[in-house]
Amino acid sequence: MEQYKKLTTICKALSDPARVQILDMLSCGEMCACELLQRLQISQSTLSHHMKVLINSKLVIGKKKATWMNYSLNSERISSFHELLIAITEPKDECICNISSKSVSDEPIKWNDFDNK
Repeated sequence: MEQYKKLTTICKALSDPARVQILDMLSCGEMCACELLQRLQISQSTLSHHMKVLINSKLVIGKKKATWMNYSLNSERISSFHELLIAITEPKDECICNISSKSVSDEPIKWNDFDNK
């Protein structure tokens, strides 16, 4: 069950349209908070909240440069999330439905070093 909880951290980060828009903007490359603020037309505190959620989910990396924060996508984490999403949604022989001797919560998802990216 713990593995599923980790996965939902990313799903929750993606549950807000502004955060999805931020990810889309960062797909063009690293951006400073000032650029994000200007394009999103939100307050600095609202941006900070969204960035905290995205950083905590490890989808975004933040680096301080002078007085501003610069943000970029964590492409390894995003690739791992994509692979995991495919792994849990495709039919497979080791499907959680076919597990008879163990409790569902005892069977981990097959992660590709997901926690470390």
